[in-house]
Amino acid sequence: MRAKTVAQFCALACAWGSSFLFIKIALDDLTPAQVVWGRLVLGAVALGAVMVVTRSRVPWKWGVWLHLTVVAVLLCVVPFLLFSWAEQHLTSGMASILNATTPLLTLAVGTAALRDERLTRRRTAGLLAGFVGVLVLIGPGSLSGGGHLKAEVACLGATTCYGFAFVYLRRCITPLGLPAVSVAFVQVTIGALIMLVATPWLATPVPHASTGVVVSMLALGGLSTGLAYLWNNNIVQAWGAVNASAVTYLTPVVGVTAGVILLGEKLTWNQPLGAVLVIAGIMAAHGTLRAARPRPAADAPPAEVREPSERLEEGSAR
Repeated sequence: MRAKTVAQFCALACAWGSSFLFIKIALDDLTPAQVVWGRLVLGAVALGAVMVVTRSRVPWKWGVWLHLTVVAVLLCVVPFLLFSWAEQHLTSGMASILNATTPLLTLAVGTAALRDERLTRRRTAGLLAGFVGVLVLIGPGSLSGGGHLKAEVACLGATTCYGFAFVYLRRCITPLGLPAVSVAFVQVTIGALIMLVATPWLATPVPHASTGVVVSMLALGGLSTGLAYLWNNNIVQAWGAVNASAVTYLTPVVGVTAGVILLGEKLTWNQPLGAVLVIAGIMAAHGTLRAARPRPAADAPPAEVREPSERLEEGSAR
């Protein structure tokens, strides 16, 4: 069972890390909106198959669907559109690195919106380090108007949407105790329905997809948007949400490596440096970079203490 969980963890890192590669390839023949249309529709089909295989139930309460509609917009439709638009101007590797700011922005939103998420010195230091990393990623060229600042801001806008969505999930969905697969299926299905309604406005230009684009869309929808949710759910159940969130550290590595090897993208000096600062900030803010504490005496009863950030992640695993 342990080997199976490790395999799913590696598969999840590859699926989410390579999603930016799939988007980049799909944009050769499709518009950003058409990419999102295909991603959500195929993702809903894949998650529907998972629901059938696992015999999971769909929550039919209107209140749940209304909450998940908000989540679908913030976690699927808007960020997927922003990332797809941005990758017209950015490399897939750069987009994957900027996506790694999600835990930082989730923590920032959670600190502002949740009463039990206090801004400690450690968190402040981690957030500052992470945002310095963001500035390094953007680079002096973009800040002076010579780069693709709008596209980079679009990616950060997408990860900010993720942050608000995760906090909303924590406050409105997690207390309901719904299975993660059911939540994922409903939110992706609602996102797919939104895109289906918009089909008349997305039909032009008429899509003419090559074999490579079709394969990329199948992988993006079925693998990165569909099966990835099932793997993430299994990992959270086996290892806990905090340990499962370590996949965040691997996805930009996969994204950058795939872009360099398969698309011939160039890696600039500021990308690895900024990525290191962002990841270090995430680890510091979430308490991963802490000195080992002495163990309590043998006769002292163990106390179960969880950091607020751990409780936040338990309600916001992607």
